[in-house]
Amino acid sequence: MFAAYAARCDPEHPLNGLELGDRPEPQAPPHWTVVEVKAASLNHHDLWSLRGVGLREEALPMILGCDAAGVDEDGNEVVLHSVIGATGHGVGPEERRTLLTEKYQGTFAERVAVPRWNLLPKPAALSFEEAACLPTAWLTAYRMLFTNAAVRPGDSVLVQGAGGGVATAAIVLGAAAGLRVFVTSRDEAKRKRALELGAEGAFEAGARLPHRMDAVLETVGAATWQHSVRSLRPGGTLVISGATSGQAPPSAELNRIFFLELRVVGSTMGSKEELSSLIDFCVAKGIRPVIDTVLPLAEAREGFARLARGELFGKIVLTV
Repeated sequence: MFAAYAARCDPEHPLNGLELGDRPEPQAPPHWTVVEVKAASLNHHDLWSLRGVGLREEALPMILGCDAAGVDEDGNEVVLHSVIGATGHGVGPEERRTLLTEKYQGTFAERVAVPRWNLLPKPAALSFEEAACLPTAWLTAYRMLFTNAAVRPGDSVLVQGAGGGVATAAIVLGAAAGLRVFVTSRDEAKRKRALELGAEGAFEAGARLPHRMDAVLETVGAATWQHSVRSLRPGGTLVISGATSGQAPPSAELNRIFFLELRVVGSTMGSKEELSSLIDFCVAKGIRPVIDTVLPLAEAREGFARLARGELFGKIVLTV
């Protein structure tokens, strides 16, 4: 079958390890099933995999892709939850949880094998392309906002780095939930788009904000860390789920964190139950993932290059 896969890892030039071509058909062990992929979306996790982060050399070649929506063996339209082994379903009870592509072949292919437990019904209201955006970036944003930041309607939230999949998801979800959403970006066009999505204010990276925030969602890392900490009210919460600009800020701001009793919370993906709630929320509120580009799987390299350059606003989706 045709697939986009990591043939080798290159920390400096990750796209050098990306290849497109034939890979073996997936095999489904007991309690697993094979899903015909209709759409899959790109994440920074895929670029990190090509750099060798979380992907061991002995696991190569590895089909990339965590997210997908498709059709199962019984003809049901489904969405895939990307975390394998979270509860032992389909794998040994002692197996640590992993994302697809860390141990098991991913979704950038015509077909993928996953535990049956990892499938959720795709609502008719969502297209395959829209549904494929939810399991990683949108689920990450959902968990950051409603589980780990624990914000309520009327609370103010700062989203650093408007434009990426998690950031655009947080803007849309936050606005739909009645939050006061503020964003930063170096790109004027992205700031304007964020306002169109429902953000109350959009500012240059590092700019002074109109008031202190109840929560900050941080995925950028070193470049925005100081601004994130300094933007919180006393007792506020900083939720971090990524560090695309690096993990070593000029200052950790430890004095401010302990003196103002700030909460710093790590956040990774989300549970199957949270994904189900996210899907229901999108349908009930009529909100849809922001899609930057839709490409056929055969043009996956163009999508990876666009993601690596940071040119996107929303998600890049590959269709099969």
